[in-house]
Amino acid sequence: MSERNWTIETICEVLGSPAAKQRFLGEINRAHVHEIVTVFAKWQQIASDITAAVERGRELARAEAETGEIPGEWIDVTDRIQAQAAAARARGVA
Repeated sequence: MSERNWTIETICEVLGSPAAKQRFLGEINRAHVHEIVTVFAKWQQIASDITAAVERGRELARAEAETGEIPGEWIDVTDRIQAQAAAARARGVA
């Protein structure tokens, strides 16, 4: 993954979801001066992780298109992830 020049705008672009953008902007706008760098760093890491996951997904899609298989050993955890997401939504996190 290439290093980006992160700004509030580029973090918003990567977040994609209007709810995630609103949460980020709310946190950064309500942060006290001495907290701004910490809040920004937290969301920069989130955006960086999303960017890395997207790139990894694209790599896997290319490999699957070329070979018909996704490389590596995979364990299907879809049900667990969906349950965790539902629990997070119920708590108002996502």
